[in-house]
Amino acid sequence: MPESTRLLGAAQIRARAADLGLRPTKQWGQNFVVDANTVERIVRLAEVADRDVVVEVGPGLGSLTLALLPVVARVVAVEVDPALAAALPDTVAALAPDLADRLDVVPADALTLTGLPGPPPTALVANLPYNVSVPVLLRFLELFPTIERVLVMVQLEVAQRLAAQPGTKAYGIPSVKAAWYAQVRLAGLVPRSVFWPVPNVDSGLVALTRRDPPATTATRADVFACIDAAFAQRRKTLRAALAGWAGSAARAEAILRAAGIDPSLRGERLGVEEFAAIAAGRGTCVND
Repeated sequence: MPESTRLLGAAQIRARAADLGLRPTKQWGQNFVVDANTVERIVRLAEVADRDVVVEVGPGLGSLTLALLPVVARVVAVEVDPALAAALPDTVAALAPDLADRLDVVPADALTLTGLPGPPPTALVANLPYNVSVPVLLRFLELFPTIERVLVMVQLEVAQRLAAQPGTKAYGIPSVKAAWYAQVRLAGLVPRSVFWPVPNVDSGLVALTRRDPPATTATRADVFACIDAAFAQRRKTLRAALAGWAGSAARAEAILRAAGIDPSLRGERLGVEEFAAIAAGRGTCVND
């Protein structure tokens, strides 16, 4: 970390929040990282470098932003809280003045954002607000195909779901949809004590590496609709769970058999490639 960059500690973060009259809100999932070692660890695990344009969702008071700026070409920070969005450039100017020109702040809701300024992002690195972490992650992977790598901190239970493999208890909709875009792995655990305010849940780091989606004639939307239907009542067999999606239980069975999948299985047994095959079969299988 260059000497010109100073990271925020717990006392500085609380003082900065007091100066802004800020009280962290559950509405926006605000839990700020107050440990410099943690943000440095996130940057290291993200494997970003000086060629990267990093999008950071929910920069808050700037803890992670300050750790990213010396390492990457540019940070585009998307912040929904107007007060925090307005304050972030001042924080960077005070603590890393020679790096201030590497920062763009976008005051916007990540769930409704449709574009970003400047060069397209190559990485997403963020302490994601827990209440919207999965929708934000999936939206950015869809919206910005130039994102090659992701390292995000989320609630530990969510991290485990995202990285889960077929047949495991944690496997579900987030697991399959994330796998459409990337290889996903649990990259580490984060203690509650590094946050202010301290959350009542543990946190985890999830790393994603972009890959091509499964080869299929179905669209992403078609595949995701099939996944949603299969897990809507996860105790049901695929024949029953996909009946509404396919038009009938008999047609669901025909589609499944054509894809080489046992209709008596449950959705939790299938990988994203198998869901892609099922979705493709919906358009080609004739009605009984």
